[in-house]
Amino acid sequence: MLRAAAAYGWRLIIVGAVVYAVFVALGKFHLVTLAVFLGLVLTALLEPLTSLLNRWMPRSVAVASGLLLGIVLLFGVLSLIGANVAGEWAGLRREFDGGVARIERWLQGPPVHLSRDTLAHLQTWVRRFVSTHRSALISTALSGVDRIVEAATVGVLALFCSVFFLHSGSRMWRWFGGQLPGARRRPVRLAGRAAWTTFTGYTRGIVLVAAINAVLVGVALFILGVPLAVPLAVLEFFAAFIPLVGSPVALAVAAVVALAAKGPVIALIVVLLIVVIGQIEGHVLHPLVMSRAVQLHPVVVALSVVCGAVTAGVAGAIVAVPLVSVVWSVYGVLRALPAASFRTP
Repeated sequence: MLRAAAAYGWRLIIVGAVVYAVFVALGKFHLVTLAVFLGLVLTALLEPLTSLLNRWMPRSVAVASGLLLGIVLLFGVLSLIGANVAGEWAGLRREFDGGVARIERWLQGPPVHLSRDTLAHLQTWVRRFVSTHRSALISTALSGVDRIVEAATVGVLALFCSVFFLHSGSRMWRWFGGQLPGARRRPVRLAGRAAWTTFTGYTRGIVLVAAINAVLVGVALFILGVPLAVPLAVLEFFAAFIPLVGSPVALAVAAVVALAAKGPVIALIVVLLIVVIGQIEGHVLHPLVMSRAVQLHPVVVALSVVCGAVTAGVAGAIVAVPLVSVVWSVYGVLRALPAASFRTP
């Protein structure tokens, strides 16, 4: 038993070192890695539309038309958000002023019972903190400009990669397979097919789940009269890409807006939406939409999200679940192959 454990132990140490080195290398080029990942996401989303358009037009024209429709849709959503915020800004400011006053009265009553002096001291402390750390806040805001430039660079590179993935991705994969020894081509081909099937299934499924969540949240907030219902619904859409965590965080932001604008009762209803949306997502949408693409236990999903967030922040939390799903699907395909498939003649 000791010899067997030692044999497995040093093999696991080597594998762990290789995996760690790969992640360190990816971290050094995290912008490029993120751009390639986003390019694969765009390819998975636009490939059905591109293939449909390719029936009536050349492949290059179909790719350009699909990307153009996607860009128009994105800018249309951003324009809708801007118009919604601009249209509600004046009323929203009045509601927030009244909401802050309501929150102060609520804090002075039961069960908190804060005195006016305590609230005044808190306001004074906030003003003093802002004035003291003004330079740090300004430098943080200016550093956000660098983040915007990085995001724009990643977006352009992702768009560039998706153009070639959509146009000649299959030829690129065949060329890669042709560089391998003959005995390795079949396992790599099967593993690549399983990985792409899982990735496309996850990407399209999570987009559908996020869209349904956003519609449900937007309709509920509109019925409750919460301001900025459209921007909050869009926030819910993007937050849903982080499984188990994103939707509650987005709805918590909506609850804060409802508390400031409509009072604690409406805010409590929005908090209840967190439970309702979570149940719909976990027991209806994911089993129906995601079960074929992602065959992972919820505990594995939760641990993947947490580990991804600890490793690479929000981007890691988004990438973690599809990465684990792809690795698991590839492992399942390779495990089913006979051992002779991996031997070099």
